[in-house]
Amino acid sequence: MHKQFLIAFVLLTSLPITAQSEEKAIRETLQTYLDGSSYSNLEQITSAFYPEADLFLSKKDQELWVLTPQEYADLFRNREAGKFNGRIGKILTVDQANTIAIAKASIEIPSRRMKFIDLFLLKKLQGEWKIISKAATLLPE
Repeated sequence: MHKQFLIAFVLLTSLPITAQSEEKAIRETLQTYLDGSSYSNLEQITSAFYPEADLFLSKKDQELWVLTPQEYADLFRNREAGKFNGRIGKILTVDQANTIAIAKASIEIPSRRMKFIDLFLLKKLQGEWKIISKAATLLPE
């Protein structure tokens, strides 16, 4: 009886640790993307995404602008890699269920008086969390 209690106790107490480590891994993937876009690191940006992901973005005079991760990373190609470009990213929320997650982040560009909200869909693929879709909107001033 004591052995069964001990096994149940170990299993129940390890669940929150697993959930915490999964959320940490999700946040690391998101931070990789945020840091890559803040420091114009194309490889870092694309590494956070599933290669066939779709990014649904905001663009002036265009209702829906859809890019691949590589096309999005290429937007940073003419900026100095490794130098802070003024984009400030912050993870706001993460909600995970087994091998999928949703997350929300804010992206601010103070010099251009712009603030975006990004929504991410992530999936754990081959043991790694990858962004499989992103939608962004530019907030009104």
